[in-house]
Amino acid sequence: MENERVDVSLRSRQREESEGGADNADGKLLKTENDSLGSCLDKPMELRNVYEVVTYEPSQLSANYYDTDTTEPISYSLKSLDELLSWKRSNAHPFNVATVPLASRQPLLNNCQRRTLVSHDMKGGYLEDRFVQGTEAETPYAFYHWQYIDIFNYFSHHTVTIPPVVWTNAAHKHGVLVLGTFITEWTDGGIMCELFLAGEESYRTAADKLVQIAHCYGFDGWLINIENPLSENAVKNTPLFLRYLTDQMHERVAGSMVLWYDSVLEDGGLKWQNELNDSNRIFFQACDGIFTNYNWTERSLEWMVSYPAAQARRGDIYVGVDVFSRGEVVGGKWETNKAMELIRKHGFSAAVFAPGWVYEANDTKDFRLNQDKFWGLLSDFLYVHRPSSHLPFVSSFCQGFGKNLFWKGKLESSTPWFNLNAQEVQPLYLDEKLEGAGWLKTRGCPVEAWNGGCSLLVEGVIPSTLSKVCARIFSLHIPLASSTLVSFIYKPSDRVTVGLELKTTDAALCSFEGIQDIAYTSVQPKALEGDHQLVRRFTENCGVWRPDGWTVRCFLLELRGCALRDVCVNVSREAGDEDTPFTCRIGEIMVMDAESLTVSPLSAENICMYDVLWRRGAGHGPGTEDKLHLSSTLRWQYPAQLVRHFRVHWRRLRGPEAHTPPGPLNLIGRSYFSIFRVSELAVPEAPCVLELVVEPVSLEGFTVPQSQWGRRILSYASGGGV
Repeated sequence: MENERVDVSLRSRQREESEGGADNADGKLLKTENDSLGSCLDKPMELRNVYEVVTYEPSQLSANYYDTDTTEPISYSLKSLDELLSWKRSNAHPFNVATVPLASRQPLLNNCQRRTLVSHDMKGGYLEDRFVQGTEAETPYAFYHWQYIDIFNYFSHHTVTIPPVVWTNAAHKHGVLVLGTFITEWTDGGIMCELFLAGEESYRTAADKLVQIAHCYGFDGWLINIENPLSENAVKNTPLFLRYLTDQMHERVAGSMVLWYDSVLEDGGLKWQNELNDSNRIFFQACDGIFTNYNWTERSLEWMVSYPAAQARRGDIYVGVDVFSRGEVVGGKWETNKAMELIRKHGFSAAVFAPGWVYEANDTKDFRLNQDKFWGLLSDFLYVHRPSSHLPFVSSFCQGFGKNLFWKGKLESSTPWFNLNAQEVQPLYLDEKLEGAGWLKTRGCPVEAWNGGCSLLVEGVIPSTLSKVCARIFSLHIPLASSTLVSFIYKPSDRVTVGLELKTTDAALCSFEGIQDIAYTSVQPKALEGDHQLVRRFTENCGVWRPDGWTVRCFLLELRGCALRDVCVNVSREAGDEDTPFTCRIGEIMVMDAESLTVSPLSAENICMYDVLWRRGAGHGPGTEDKLHLSSTLRWQYPAQLVRHFRVHWRRLRGPEAHTPPGPLNLIGRSYFSIFRVSELAVPEAPCVLELVVEPVSLEGFTVPQSQWGRRILSYASGGGV
């Protein structure tokens, strides 16, 4: 079969859709938008300037969706059955809608019989990760070993746990499903179950709401965890509820999943079985799988291997592993690998519960070290899947947090930060022993980065018996263009030479026709001829050794019918017979269709401003006590698939004094959506005219010309209030 081929660049397709009026994911208004946004977009462009009278009214924004102190958008849960049953799509909050669709992957999840689920149970949930736009955090918890896992479950003890959107976006980039949690517990849980499991109408109503929530917010299913006894009537309706919920999820959300937690028995009693058996089989058969309790033994696994109900669905049995090692369990903590070894020995899937133990029970300053150690110990029992996508492929290895924030190798901010929306496609983190005293390791390093919060540090010792070592850092499936551009940014130590190796599929029609190293002084390659500004901006950076030690190398590949499978970094030592220690910091790898650089960038359009709030003396730090502060939501239209992030700025155009000249642009922050909440921005006193500006930054890292930035003018005058 002929390999999949990208025949038009993503930017070209998006422009065609935009000009044709197609409702792409970012250009289409969500039904959840409030009336102020709708009325804004209905106005002609010249009438959309915003006029405000400064008054100090209390915020009318919902505490469910906004932090009460700063009005920053937050993710949220539903804490009762009443909240679930009264939920409406019109109440849904646009900040909580995932913007990253679930990436396809190889192999397909249905073809994997030994899957890995991670259930994230971190101190009750909704901590720093609840802030949709990120927050300052010295040592946050994050997850970045995505290619080892298949399913991510956000777990808390709220009735309906809606996964924070930052987790859904990060998981989806890597082809990982995201499940919310529906839980009932204790006496209140029993009362709740009697209500929604009373009959067909009531359980269908509850299931419909769960389906609507997952579909609206863009995640992929539910873990159903009923941990209270059920009456005869309620337990009779539970499999019917599960079957209906599962069928509806499959119909509304492609590739979705509903799992049942091993708790209630067929007779309604609450008794954890730690296995699939006749007492809980009826629930397993009504949905996509079961997540067993943690107190199993190898005998439990042996029993399930021979159990008829498990024969054709062994991969749907997720054997629970409590990393905290509570109760009588196999392994746990640093010996979790012992449990994983037994689970894989008998051919089951695994559900790793609370891997945040590495963060909660150890020094948070050593989090990256401990996280890599933990998943390294499990790596022999995990299976790498390959995220699949179209060009361009870009990764600066950012893990979504850092001590500093970098852009193009320069320090942009020295404030610690955490925002999983910023996490880019993650590499494989290796720790290998080589011949003799040789070793090879890759890890995220926050000391210095090209973009984001960390770079990838490849380090080790090349033994005297080897001339080079090879670190496989990505396993992917990306169809390549006939003219493919590759950019490789790195900083090596002395005495070694670094090269990039791309491995393609072995399809019969895949052919390699040549490679050209694009040097700074070279004539533009034939495929890049022309005077287009993006072509010039790309080639002018190629072959440059920077004073700060970063090297930028670019290559043009001529291919036919190929798909990228692996990305490897080769490190070669100088001649000699000694072991050679080395380090190499990888800043960024970018693979793109050369034709994409000849397509003009799009404009940020239809920027709207609403939910304006004025405060006096908001903010933090000295000098803020008496200043005027503005909070407001900005929304605009721009294809999300084309952008790495947006930079949101403001500047004074005139005022408060008549002779005051316009001010320079001031960066407010980055947005990873086409929506941004400006929170507690100190602004000049009234009367004044401000301009709010949205600057798109393309996936390739190019900024759009200023003429295509989104702009909105805000005029404000003094009003009443205290």
